[in-house]
Amino acid sequence: MSRKHYSEERKQEIRNAVKKELKALIFPLIVTGLLAAAIVFIINYQSAPKEEEIIEVRAYDGDGNDVVLENDSLKLTMDATTTNFDLTVKSSGKVWHSCAADGLNDPLAINEEKNKLMSPLILCYGTDAGLDTYYDSYSLSAVNGIYEIEQGEDYIRVDYSIGKVAKEFIIPPIIEASRLDDLISTMSVTDRENVKQFYKKYDINNLKKKDNKEELLANYPILETQICYILRDGLKDTAKKSLQKQFEAAGYTYEDYLADKENDLSEKTNENPVFNASLIYRLDGDDLIVEMPFDSLESKSEYPISTVNILPYFGAGGVEDEGYMLVPEGGGSLIRFNNGRTSQNLYYSNLYGWDMAIERKALVHSTLASMNVYGISDTENSFICIMEDGSSYASIQADISGKTNSYNYVTAIYLIKPREKYELGQQTNTDMYVYLEDLPEEKIVKRYSFVDSGDYVDMAKDYRQYLLEKYPEYLTENTDTSVPVAIEMVGAVDKVKQIVGVPVSRPLALTTYKEAEDLIGELKANGMDNLSVKYTGWCNGGVKQKYGKHVHTIGALGSRKDLESLTAKAEELGVNLYLDAITNYEFNSNLFHGFFPYRDAAKFLSRKRAELYEFSDVTYSAREGLKSYFLLHGDTIIDTANTMASSIKGYGANVSFQDIGHDLSSDFYRKDYTSRDEAMNMQAALLKNLHDGGSRIMVNDCNAYALPYVDMITNMDLRGSEYTILDECVPFYQIAIHGLVDYTGFTVNTSGNSEEAILYAAEYGAGLQFSLMKESPFTLQKTLYTQYYASDYDSWGEEMYRIYNRFNSELGHTYNQEITGHENLTEDVSMTTYEDGTRVYVNYGFGDYSLDGVTVPARDYLVVR
Repeated sequence: MSRKHYSEERKQEIRNAVKKELKALIFPLIVTGLLAAAIVFIINYQSAPKEEEIIEVRAYDGDGNDVVLENDSLKLTMDATTTNFDLTVKSSGKVWHSCAADGLNDPLAINEEKNKLMSPLILCYGTDAGLDTYYDSYSLSAVNGIYEIEQGEDYIRVDYSIGKVAKEFIIPPIIEASRLDDLISTMSVTDRENVKQFYKKYDINNLKKKDNKEELLANYPILETQICYILRDGLKDTAKKSLQKQFEAAGYTYEDYLADKENDLSEKTNENPVFNASLIYRLDGDDLIVEMPFDSLESKSEYPISTVNILPYFGAGGVEDEGYMLVPEGGGSLIRFNNGRTSQNLYYSNLYGWDMAIERKALVHSTLASMNVYGISDTENSFICIMEDGSSYASIQADISGKTNSYNYVTAIYLIKPREKYELGQQTNTDMYVYLEDLPEEKIVKRYSFVDSGDYVDMAKDYRQYLLEKYPEYLTENTDTSVPVAIEMVGAVDKVKQIVGVPVSRPLALTTYKEAEDLIGELKANGMDNLSVKYTGWCNGGVKQKYGKHVHTIGALGSRKDLESLTAKAEELGVNLYLDAITNYEFNSNLFHGFFPYRDAAKFLSRKRAELYEFSDVTYSAREGLKSYFLLHGDTIIDTANTMASSIKGYGANVSFQDIGHDLSSDFYRKDYTSRDEAMNMQAALLKNLHDGGSRIMVNDCNAYALPYVDMITNMDLRGSEYTILDECVPFYQIAIHGLVDYTGFTVNTSGNSEEAILYAAEYGAGLQFSLMKESPFTLQKTLYTQYYASDYDSWGEEMYRIYNRFNSELGHTYNQEITGHENLTEDVSMTTYEDGTRVYVNYGFGDYSLDGVTVPARDYLVVR
């Protein structure tokens, strides 16, 4: 081989090797370049000056005279020096106090608690470490005079600045040397030395090396021509107070102080957080309206306001008072003043339940109040507070005297900026919390309605009147002549089957379309007239429906024609058939079902997708072996609901929502945030549109915002959780809505105690609900649906008809009437009275009860007409 040929071959090898090395370097170079660019961006971003957040501090400049708001029914008299007020009800002469009467002299409360007792507003702010601090409007605003009062033609507005703001003392911040010498010339030698030690003398032409001439002239321009004394930094209030007395004795006036302040251009910083918030009071006929606009809330970003508590001690009762608090637990519960249960936890419940867009890793007990009202009675007079705008953020809290103070109170605490904990990994033990950044353009509105009676029945009637006046086109008296019955028919559930040796989830038919049709005919033939049937598990895989973007019937249940035959038969027999829909969540769904989690799932506050789990009753953590599921986007929920409702209407049936009207959640998706109140209004608008379009609607339990638009409420929690601090359970909610909307408690045959379910229905004026299926319960073995074991029609049918026939014959005539009275005669015996005089006695005890010639058998009910 020639030298020349070898040389050319060698050169080509070198060129190829160089190309290979360069190609190998391309990716690392690109990555390095991107990392360098990211570092430069982060450095520039972090070093970019952040605009300082300034919270303007208010100052009261009024004359201290009372501020009065009055109409024909009410008179509000506000003490301008504290912003507390008295509310006089003219019809009864009753005076309600905005705060705890004589709270400052409470012998049980510590000073911090006394300040809360005197405050119309208490707020809580948090930090990124998760620490909560409570600020009250009395000691941190009213006492310091950092508030403003504005009176309009029909309102009083109080603008609070709440915080530890430096108190103003009438002492010169800077003063010419000659003037100071004149002022102190009349003082004793000791006082002169005392005054001068708190000031530093400056001569701009004779400064020390450490003095910054430019800064001094910028802050105190008078130094250019005058030798002055400047007040030293860091003086305690006690020292300033002593100086003020000395200057006042020397003849120093407030006008002198204002003139000297003009020579002080230095910026004084306040290290303590300061918050601004406003309350607006209006009188609306017999009601007091209290508003808090969210745009009035101001705070620095490092001190987010997490909760606000408006009029926390309005109407609070002391240790010598008689009365009770009404809380929205179940149908309503009473906590009597001073009941002595000081070792028990206070009452607390989330209005409309937990916001599923706020992540939780464990669950011990979940609270839910469906009714947006609470109240207080002093046995002769009472009020109810109805939470209107912003109600979805509220939680109800109530407690008795003898714990932290001597007062009995009930209030609503509003969570306006929720938070979640970030996982920072194993490198640190420090927790970091993230808060909602910006508040929506919303407001909190509370309506106080006053009743010239101390009876909870009259309080419930007042709430009923409020509902009738607010929704006159939707809430009207019904014409029922028999007991309303809701039947849940279980269509299909998912069950894992082996197909070619592979475990696959497939629908298991429990009640086919044809069997459901036959069963409806049988129910009617056995005398059930006022009948509503909810068919669950009829589409999209079964009871745990897959994503509802598309609606598909289940082949194992029959054909579309079979389903249409079922709906036609129900219409022929006068049965209200509802097809059940899940719209807030997806179960076992994927792209083949139209579900894409990155697009369709809601976001937690931490920006993670809202992936949810079922929790164990034993470990309180997520149950092992069960699949997670997702909360859907706020808009997607409404779109899914409309899709399901449209399909159901196409089949000729009515719509039942398993979650709309019961579950309410935010969506913290950054690009399309849906607040919880916005979600509430979206649900209400959806139900209203469906109702206006002619659809009948069934929901579970039913939150207050959904009530006007539904025709049947199932699974209403009549009693709630019977916490030990509660004294009595009462049918407050049922008194308000009976005869307007049909409702039932839990299913009789699957509730775990069918006897009590019937007794609850008798006391609360509820209809009856049963769960039925045609398939044998043995087919549910090795499934997650053991709750349907007692739904076997063949086993329960005869007993169901027996319960219905007695209930209907004795109580059927009451369902178009108003409940006019209720009384707990003993711990175990109650009496409910209807407008035609019918009395229903219910005995939960294990012994007979006799009164005025009437004997109520043990564990039974008795109707007296």
